Amino acid sequence: MKSEDILDAIGNTPLVELPRMSPKKGVRIFAKLEGTNPTGSLKDRIVKYMIEQAERSGELTKDKTILEPTSGNTGIALAMIGRRKGYKVKVVIPENATPERRQLLEIFGAELIYSDGTKGSNGAIELAQKLVTEDPTLYMPFQYGNPANPMAHYETTGKEILNDLPEVDVFVAGLGTGGTLMGVGRRLKEHDPKTKVIAVEPNPGDLVQGLRSLDEGFIPPILDTSLLDGKIMVDSRCAFAATRDLTNKEGIFAGVSSGAVVHVAIRTAHRMEKGNIVVILCDTGWKYISLGVWHKEFPELGENMYSHLWW
Repeated sequence: MKSEDILDAIGNTPLVELPRMSPKKGVRIFAKLEGTNPTGSLKDRIVKYMIEQAERSGELTKDKTILEPTSGNTGIALAMIGRRKGYKVKVVIPENATPERRQLLEIFGAELIYSDGTKGSNGAIELAQKLVTEDPTLYMPFQYGNPANPMAHYETTGKEILNDLPEVDVFVAGLGTGGTLMGVGRRLKEHDPKTKVIAVEPNPGDLVQGLRSLDEGFIPPILDTSLLDGKIMVDSRCAFAATRDLTNKEGIFAGVSSGAVVHVAIRTAHRMEKGNIVVILCDTGWKYISLGVWHKEFPELGENMYSHLWW
């Protein structure tokens, strides 16, 4: 598809069936490959929406610097779109984010501010909120509380899924900001109220990249749990195993949060006789290579399994 600008290349990602991952012939699992967006994740969608909405409202002007807490993907999207539009970007990121994520942020010109890695994304949020209250030249889109986040998924991701697959019985996505679950979930339920929306979250205490456990205290303001039909926790080991299976069985090189989502889709499929499940694979695996998910056995991962942000 021809695009006049890199920002026009955001969205319209493929919906691909995963026939080798489904445990039952009557249950089909489809994956939305968000890693095909320009910076390699679904966060391109929400950043474009948040920035353009802030420009229209006058909240964001050229004399301001964009600041955002992120586990990586949103920051990378902000850095790229900020550079394209001429804004300076600062990113508050946990100190134990993968080297690939830090390098990509620097390549796109973002200034990195490190938060306490043991606090995960909650620590990044706390520090960013402190910084933005102290400096009026900073503008924080705040993906966790910005209505443009779920709206991006309602108007684009959800619409694309229904265009490709009008009958969706179950929708499964990771719980990070809540934007994907809220936006896509609302669109699908408006189309068919019987569609089930399932959130995937890590076990409390797991250091994860892009996903969060609600049991750890912070609930994103945009999250409406009444829209969810289920919430399933996944440990790192299960997520790693499914991530490898995606590569080995389907040829899809996705990040670890995608493995967690597929693991839940498979569990859900076991309980169904027939139907369609759609999962969101939020990014690719390129940002996680250094951590050894694909070429080390679980005992070799050792402390790395718990000391790094993975998903």
